[in-house]
Amino acid sequence: MPDSRALRMTAEDIHRFLETEFPQLHTDGRQFTVSRIGPDCATMRLEPDERHLRPGGTISGPAMFTLADVACWVTILAQIGPVSMVVTTNLAINFLRLPKQSAIDCDCRILKLGKRLAVVDALLHQGDPAKAVAQVTATYSIPPM
Repeated sequence: MPDSRALRMTAEDIHRFLETEFPQLHTDGRQFTVSRIGPDCATMRLEPDERHLRPGGTISGPAMFTLADVACWVTILAQIGPVSMVVTTNLAINFLRLPKQSAIDCDCRILKLGKRLAVVDALLHQGDPAKAVAQVTATYSIPPM
C-alpha cells in the first residue's frame, strides 16, 4: 500500500502544466481532463470525438492507451510535482469490453512510488468501475531530483 503524502499539484496545476509541457495533447481541442486528484490517486476523462473511434463506433485501443498513459503520468505528477521527464518504461493494457461511443474515465492508484520508479494501476470505465472496459498496469521512471 502506498504511503499517504501531501499533494504537490492540484487538477488546475496539472491542466496548466499540460498546456505548457504537453500542448500536443490538446491540438484539436481539450478532450482529456483531470476530474479528480487525491493522495496516491487520480481520475482523468476522455470525451471522444471521431478521431478516437475505430470501425464499429467503439473507442479505439490507441485512444484508451493514451488516456491510461497520461492519466497514470499525471497521478504521479500530482504526488511529486511538475517533473516533465517522468517517462513510461512499461505499460500493459488488458481490453475487457467494447467501450461505447461516450465519455470514458480512467481511475488510477499508485501501487508504489519510489525515488526512481513508480507503479500505477488503472481501470478505464464508462460510469461503472465494476464493468471496466480496460485494466492497466504501468511503470514510470522518475529522474533524479
